[in-house]
Amino acid sequence: MTIQHHINDDLLVAYAAGSLSESWSLLVASHLALCPTCRKALEAAETMGAQLLETIAPVSVAPSSFDALLARLDGDPSEPALPPSHETIPTPSVLPSPLRDYVGGDLHALKWRRLGKGVFHIPIKTRDGEGKARLLKVPAGKPVPAHSHGGEELTLVLTGSFSTYRGAFHRGDVETADETVEHMPVAGPGEDCICLAVTDAPLRFKSLAARIVQPLIGI
Repeated sequence: MTIQHHINDDLLVAYAAGSLSESWSLLVASHLALCPTCRKALEAAETMGAQLLETIAPVSVAPSSFDALLARLDGDPSEPALPPSHETIPTPSVLPSPLRDYVGGDLHALKWRRLGKGVFHIPIKTRDGEGKARLLKVPAGKPVPAHSHGGEELTLVLTGSFSTYRGAFHRGDVETADETVEHMPVAGPGEDCICLAVTDAPLRFKSLAARIVQPLIGI
């Protein structure tokens, strides 16, 4: 099935420039591994960036700058990791390569944690502090509790599908939601929906039960 919902141009340009935080880079790289259309768009953005660099006049650099650069490269290993590479050829694996590198394998290797009402998740450790990434597994035909958003949320479908009032999302599709969006995603019939979700602020659940457990699960 052709991917219908893509990451936006601002994210592509930021990814090409290396300015995205680790969590967002992971989602963008995972989408790129599944989406030929966005890979072509990224190549165009990188080409444009290279052309712009060629128009910039050279500046003089102090001799000490090279030594400082070498010291930085050999410096603190706790610095955030570089964004995952987008140069990934799609494989028969369910999870795209950038994501497999983070979770230690494909679906069969995953150890899910129960969230409730048949929904499971796996928090993904990143070191940027600017977003939270997790895998979600929602049973076929079941909803995620209704919620709005305290910031931005990107959701990449990996298996199955889900739908909201904004349309249906299948493998490779990305739903973008922000403070203006309130929805209740429902997994499609016949197959569990597994997604990669990244947020930069807590969700705002409508039900009291969801709000009570929210601090415990960190969503």
